Amino acid sequence: MDVKIYPSKLIGTVSAPSSKSYSHRMIIAAALADGVSEISNVTDSNDITVTSQAMEALGANVLADSGTYTVRGIKTPAEKAEIDCGESGSTLRFIIPVAAALGTTATLNGHAKLPQRPITPYTREFPSKGVTFEPQSGLPITLTGKLRAGEYNLEGDVSSQFITGLMLALPMCEEDSVIKLTSPLQSKPYADMTIAALKKFGIDIREMSLSSLPIYLIKGGQKYKPCRTAVEGDYSQAAFFFTANALGSEVKVTNLDPNSVQGDKAILDIISSCGDDMKPFTADVADIPDLVPILAVLGSFTKGTSKIVNAARLKLKESDRLTCVANALNAIGGKVTAGDDFLTMEHIDTFTGGEVDSCKDHRIVMAAAIAATASDSPVIIHGAEDVKKSYPRFFDDFKSLGGQFEIL
Repeated sequence: MDVKIYPSKLIGTVSAPSSKSYSHRMIIAAALADGVSEISNVTDSNDITVTSQAMEALGANVLADSGTYTVRGIKTPAEKAEIDCGESGSTLRFIIPVAAALGTTATLNGHAKLPQRPITPYTREFPSKGVTFEPQSGLPITLTGKLRAGEYNLEGDVSSQFITGLMLALPMCEEDSVIKLTSPLQSKPYADMTIAALKKFGIDIREMSLSSLPIYLIKGGQKYKPCRTAVEGDYSQAAFFFTANALGSEVKVTNLDPNSVQGDKAILDIISSCGDDMKPFTADVADIPDLVPILAVLGSFTKGTSKIVNAARLKLKESDRLTCVANALNAIGGKVTAGDDFLTMEHIDTFTGGEVDSCKDHRIVMAAAIAATASDSPVIIHGAEDVKKSYPRFFDDFKSLGGQFEIL
């Protein structure tokens, strides 16, 4: 789907979609509980659908109805399961250890760039803990065996998703486990979110420190308990509208928890640091990689050179996000330079319009749409349907705020 967006300011109130990160975690936890859980305020998206289907393949029952997910937990784990993870890295990296802890022989597949995204920490650590893989990399991949407790040593600079996957799985093992980081943990707020989410389902994970690196102590033999809970709003999605405000729009965003542990809440501090005179910023995105596309838009309007640093992992997202973000904004008049682990944005007075390739990346679509609100001429986004990955109603919300566009 190609969308042509006409320059216009956004005005009004929008409810932030629910946190996709929390939704993944809560649906999995509910599926592992003995009983029925109810999770409300869930925004449906492609990624959440594939996680729900994955848990059903493992033996749970998941019913989605108008944003409320009723989940009947697994009584008898499936002996075998075929699981399609779509394009969701979270689904792939969360489900592998969960299926292994249940003892299910599972074959996982995926699409777009997902088969190229690494799962090396699992294929390295799991064979000594009772689980084997065939093949050792790429998708489809089949895991066989039952995960055992023990000491897991993981590098922290690849993805916190591996930490979360183990946090979801290891409480079900009989003995105690420990997760030790061999390098500083990037995206640590996502591990904090996992601990907070699992606490709602009766799972206790203790964080300590060893040589300034976090370690996580996980008691074995824990039981997931069903609960009734709601998913808070997503700061990574709200960031698009907060940035629109910095560029002249007037949007009030609701459905957000001001006390949230979401790392992407940092968007508020970054915008605040720019002030009314739009001073340039340097943003370390090691903990907030999802903000990069919209931060590149914001940085384009600061008075000077703004920088995004510690962003090497963005090359392994839905797209090579550094290169694709730079190409997208430069195609509509930006002055963005991409490096191996950084972006720099030089000041522009306005975007000039043009055509943007989404690179199959939902966040580039939304960033380009916000950029169009501060453009002299229309912006055409190719592949705009990719917003369905995380925020299917984005263009509906955009229109409700006065955004003007047509589907080509």
